[in-house]
Amino acid sequence: MIIEKIVGNLIDMDASEIEKRHIEKVRIDSDDLVKRIQRLTTDHDREIGVRLKDPKDLLDGDILFMDDKNMIVIDVLSDDVIAIQPKDIHQMGVIAHQLGNRHLPAKFEGNEMLVQYDYLVEDLLKKQDISFKRKNRKVREAFRHIGHSH
Repeated sequence: MIIEKIVGNLIDMDASEIEKRHIEKVRIDSDDLVKRIQRLTTDHDREIGVRLKDPKDLLDGDILFMDDKNMIVIDVLSDDVIAIQPKDIHQMGVIAHQLGNRHLPAKFEGNEMLVQYDYLVEDLLKKQDISFKRKNRKVREAFRHIGHSH
């Protein structure tokens, strides 16, 4: 089976529509969300090919296939992340500047700044006395570098 477009996402579906279908999951790392072409295996050992026509990243919960009885859905594995919780705007500015200089991609959820775990970032946060927690957390979309030039 070759998948060329995303059918939808579980977030946008009514719970009753989801419940009436058998769900097969494709478990992938968040790094693989940016790949438009890849070969994947479901949790039922079915091999599928993904060749997306649109230049769009995959998201957790994306539906690759759906009929009246079945669905194949993206299930992103948890990442080892650092959840940074600055106490004020000054701390946020300092750490955002320092992490930006290292070209680290970050995500923001609520009052937390998430970056993929790196022992150097952990050391930096300790030295700057900025509150953080190391967590295994599922992210909905990939950590993505922003294009730039110096």
